[in-house]
Amino acid sequence: MLRPGGAEEAAQLPFRRVRAPVSAPAPRPTSPDGSRASARLSLACRLLLLLLLLLPARVDTSWWYIGALGARVICDNIPGLVSRQRQLCQRYPDIMRSVGEGAREWIRECQHQFRHHRWNCTTLDRDHTVFGRVMLRSSREAAFVYAISSAGVVHAITRACSQGELSVCSCDPYTRGRHHDQRGDFDWGGCSDNIHYGVRFAKAFVDAKEKRLKDARALMNLHNNRCGRTAVRRFLKLECKCHGVSGSCTLRTCWRALSDFRRTGDYLRRRYDGAVQVTATQDGANFTAARQGYRRATRTDLVYFDNSPDYCVLDKAAGSLGTAGRVCSKTSKGTDGCEIMCCGRGYDTTRVTRVTQCECKFHWCCAVRCKECRNTVDVHTCKAPKKAEWLDQT
Repeated sequence: MLRPGGAEEAAQLPFRRVRAPVSAPAPRPTSPDGSRASARLSLACRLLLLLLLLLPARVDTSWWYIGALGARVICDNIPGLVSRQRQLCQRYPDIMRSVGEGAREWIRECQHQFRHHRWNCTTLDRDHTVFGRVMLRSSREAAFVYAISSAGVVHAITRACSQGELSVCSCDPYTRGRHHDQRGDFDWGGCSDNIHYGVRFAKAFVDAKEKRLKDARALMNLHNNRCGRTAVRRFLKLECKCHGVSGSCTLRTCWRALSDFRRTGDYLRRRYDGAVQVTATQDGANFTAARQGYRRATRTDLVYFDNSPDYCVLDKAAGSLGTAGRVCSKTSKGTDGCEIMCCGRGYDTTRVTRVTQCECKFHWCCAVRCKECRNTVDVHTCKAPKKAEWLDQT
């Protein structure tokens, strides 16, 4: 079993640095043809350097891509892992399957939470960055993604420990003996979810890249990662079983259990709404309010540096996919309403006929028979921006 601090120790596997053999330098060409070749090579190198400087920066890949691999998690083939993450992956392959399941779960939750917003947590197929360039900006959206991704790993590993799917952990070994709550005394029993192990491994794995970079963005990511882990612990619930004559409950046996991940998602979504804009201090070790009069961030607040784009139109530089073609509600005044979702561009209306099963009845024995009901509805979708306007944004 991984003891406290064991994940980080496991990541620091010993290795030797092998010094490459030093070969003798090649003799310089002395002929005129050799001089011209050397000049052409030097010019080509300068042109290549200039081209690299003009190209846009590459979007760093992330461990998030594990969720797209399913059962095909091969540590050496996962893009975006730093050395410590790769070492943990190689040492604990069964845990990495749980990490992959957790990644799929938190991405689904992110898309549920933002389903009615211009930015709807869209992922890019077969893209190692998962979300594209939108995560390059230190925005509220990035803060939420880092928090819920960290929470998803904690939730998945903790659940796998208690269900006996992992050989390195099981039920929580610390909940033993007697305790009490508002209803009185009880005995710890059953199988409490091992949140301690889930948090410990998630911290060692998820935080590894940020601890290596040590810049302002890494500081922001580490803070939001911690908020996500804390959120899962916040919603541990106490479940009990009564013992006694005729259910008199003279004795209770209780254990701690994870809540549904939706509660964590709802909580982090509220944290997103109240996220605090900050700037890094000069020493790069802490945060301060972005503007005078702004409140200071607490340990449970999501933090961000940059304002979000409006996500109205396709903007490759910002990673915005735009809202053209998105379904909206004609009557809603909220973020899913056509006025807000379509950014004032208007919407198209299409009449469609939907076929659903209705008037279902159970027939003995043992079948359920339903009728097919047809319902004609109007579907509203956002108009695309005018061509000239779209070209200005791209």
